[in-house]
Amino acid sequence: MTLSLNAPQTATDIPPHRQNGWRGLIEAYRPYLPVTDSTPVISLHEGNTPLIPVPTIAAEIGKKVQVFVKYDGLNPTGSFKDRGMTMAVTKAKEAGAKAVICASTGNTSAAAAAYAKRGGLRAFVLIPDGYVALGKLAQALVYGAEVLAIKGNFDRALEIVRELADRCPVTLVNSINPYRLEGQKTAAFEVIDDLGEAPDWLCIPVGNAGNITAYWMGFCQYHQMGRSTRLPKMMGFQASGSAPFVVGNPVLQPDTLATAIRIGNPANWDKALSVRDASQGEFNAVTDDEIMHAYRMLGQEGIFCEPASAASVAGLLKLKDRVREGATIVCVLTGNGLKDPDAAITHSDDSLFKKGIEPDLETVAEIMGF
Repeated sequence: MTLSLNAPQTATDIPPHRQNGWRGLIEAYRPYLPVTDSTPVISLHEGNTPLIPVPTIAAEIGKKVQVFVKYDGLNPTGSFKDRGMTMAVTKAKEAGAKAVICASTGNTSAAAAAYAKRGGLRAFVLIPDGYVALGKLAQALVYGAEVLAIKGNFDRALEIVRELADRCPVTLVNSINPYRLEGQKTAAFEVIDDLGEAPDWLCIPVGNAGNITAYWMGFCQYHQMGRSTRLPKMMGFQASGSAPFVVGNPVLQPDTLATAIRIGNPANWDKALSVRDASQGEFNAVTDDEIMHAYRMLGQEGIFCEPASAASVAGLLKLKDRVREGATIVCVLTGNGLKDPDAAITHSDDSLFKKGIEPDLETVAEIMGF
């Protein structure tokens, strides 16, 4: 089957939820979500992110494959977390909560802060001190979150917020909150809406493992409703220094430059293993070097993602010999590159950044090769 992303030609071809403008994923997919007419929806018009063909990466694989990236870095706070947070904060507001709390490597804190403030709630975020990209920390602070940087890693921060949520009047909005996954599953709906069918493989970075779980929920729900005829293999990729699913046990000191997936003990462990088994998929590890190679390849396609996002493409390239002829593959890009600009500068090609140049026309033209 050849799939395309041709724009609808008539109004009747446009899915009903897109005919009158996009108003956020809850309004778009209301029949598929646990909301009622009286639910106070907290939205920044998240979702509706592009599915972009990446022909350079497809050519690297060969075999007449089609490769797309689901660029969720174009959500309002720059990551896929907005999908889950609109639902989590909406349901917290509906339940009468006054505050939310989360542990975060950065993206969750930004999304939680933005949606909490949008809904008039306080936001508390615990982060591992010194291990959060500055772009993400800046977001949480601008949105007005109360940030607590602990002397420990993400896994310890998550333990603390879980205990706090049990003891204090705050709602936990990490991905163990079931409403987070309800929101995040809509990304799978969008993939099928755009392709007209589920892909053969869904390649996805794995940290806390909520997103791979949510995507599978969405694919299964659309399949059951007859919106697709098949289910994809769910191919999860972890950084080799932080790969508990690959080694088969928690990693006490996870280490990778891909900070968004630097998680050694995923909260959604059992769910993710169930997804792997049900989809006949796999978990595999990619090195930091492989991640950065894929990161730069995406840059050559005009796509700037954060390093953790590139793990999905790195994994696909690593397993390219196993891709079948004519396959359709979607790689999830979870976050925007502007979340972590230091990584882009630190790992760029030195020949691209020339400094200390004399400010005259001849010198500049000579350096340009003219």
